[in-house]
Amino acid sequence: MKTTPEHNERVRTMKFFSVYPHYVNKVEKKGRTKEELHTVINWLTGFTDDKIKELIDRKVTFEQFFQEAEVNPNAELIKGVICGYRIEEIDNLLTKQCRYLDKLIDELARGRKMEKILRTT
Repeated sequence: MKTTPEHNERVRTMKFFSVYPHYVNKVEKKGRTKEELHTVINWLTGFTDDKIKELIDRKVTFEQFFQEAEVNPNAELIKGVICGYRIEEIDNLLTKQCRYLDKLIDELARGRKMEKILRTT
């Protein structure tokens, strides 16, 4: 399924601070920790815990979030379907980066080993 311009615009303007608590709840409900969530975010973006907190406090959009990120070059290894979209087929860079994050968090919540999530093995 291809993303539409309207979908890409919604992703661009969505606020990271409003989605972040849902990420925390999702992983904690499945027995994972906020620290593990931050490890995943750090791997994808290069952000420290302090930087994540700053971005939340500044109420940045996902566009601003990924503009400030140094996306891991191994992010291209993240494949599969998330939110009904095959990641490899998404042509909008920002939408693809957001889906990378969604996929990593989904893998964390499903109990996948951290080495596999971080594409180290």
